[in-house]
Amino acid sequence: MAQAAASRSALAHGRVTLGVRANWRQFWLLVAVNAFVGAMVGLERTVMPLIAVREFGLGSKSAVLAFVASFGVVKAFTNLAAGRLGDRFGRKRILVVGWLVGLPVPFLVIWAPTWWWIVGANLLLGVNQGLTWSTTVIMKIDLVGPLRRGFAMGLNEFAGYLAVAVAAYASGLIAAGAGLRPEPFYLGIGVAAIGLALSVLLVRDTMGHVRHEAGHDAKSPSDRPVPSMREVFTKVSWSDRALSSASQAGLVNNLNDGIAWGLFPLYFAAHGLSVREIGLLASVYPATWGVAQLGSGALSDRIGRKWLIAAGMGVQAIALVGMVSVPGLGAWLVWAVILGVGTAMVYPTLLAAIGDVAHPSWRGSAVGVYRLWRDLGYPIGAVVGGVVADRFGMAVAIGAIGGLTAASGALVALRMPETMKRRTDAS
Repeated sequence: MAQAAASRSALAHGRVTLGVRANWRQFWLLVAVNAFVGAMVGLERTVMPLIAVREFGLGSKSAVLAFVASFGVVKAFTNLAAGRLGDRFGRKRILVVGWLVGLPVPFLVIWAPTWWWIVGANLLLGVNQGLTWSTTVIMKIDLVGPLRRGFAMGLNEFAGYLAVAVAAYASGLIAAGAGLRPEPFYLGIGVAAIGLALSVLLVRDTMGHVRHEAGHDAKSPSDRPVPSMREVFTKVSWSDRALSSASQAGLVNNLNDGIAWGLFPLYFAAHGLSVREIGLLASVYPATWGVAQLGSGALSDRIGRKWLIAAGMGVQAIALVGMVSVPGLGAWLVWAVILGVGTAMVYPTLLAAIGDVAHPSWRGSAVGVYRLWRDLGYPIGAVVGGVVADRFGMAVAIGAIGGLTAASGALVALRMPETMKRRTDAS
């Protein structure tokens, strides 16, 4: 009651307003912060698999993909904690802690005497990404309110994945001229320092916006008890058809992204491509993914979430199968663009669907559970892809993941309700 009353008082004095225009300074600052978050992980997308093979002599694809698995497991469970901790202690604190954890990562990669140091560095990177990316997502949802969530998520993911692409291409160029280590990772030191400085000095917490939206929801928190973490976990994981459908689609999406991260550079290298060409291919996919989300997130606000998600999974499946069916640099560039478009159709739309269904009082926790399942796709993809690649070859592993992606899209089409109706009702 006290929180709702405070929110109504703040509204009366004009201190808290939802929307992109009303909060444009903080909104665009958070877009910039998430670009630095994306750059941290983008540094690895070209060079890390090549470091595993060329510097540490790893022959097993399962061993190579261990860095993806370690990153994914830790990031998944950190996502879960980030949402709940943000609901409890505020968003900004969690964002700053995430950057502090990320500071040592480039140094560990530069100094690593064994491959397992790099696997350990990726544990810290997983914590960094889970805390920072989850928090910037939640904070933007807090700021914009219920009407433009798709647009907000499109911009958030655009900034993050365009930065992934730029960092992947830049690290490839640096590696082609100066070597795989340490020069590409000097970028990471600067990225982490700037991201931390922006978060500490300029970012403001958004909990006031959460209290405002909750206080003016159709049913206030006093009338609607906040569910326990177990109840939220159950809703998002299996009992709510919309939330659980989004969770499985997110898991499969990141499962195939883990394959793209860990296996694509090795697959392209096995076909004779140079480090520069591999860097180009490694950047085209996330660049397309990032830019296309500017349109797909806003499009989902107009046409709905369900069919954009289902169609996007189908487009990804076609691209993955095409990667191994029609090889060659030119063809791979086309398939990378198609894969990026399919991922862009899915990524911000899934987050917007979670925001449609979850009440503001437990939204952070719901986003955390969704991102737990989504990022478990990385270790699952690393294990499954590595085992299949070691036994049957990389082409079979990539094609099999394409088939699984198609099945996930079909499941969304059959099971997921349209969440835009819920959003319109709530508005």
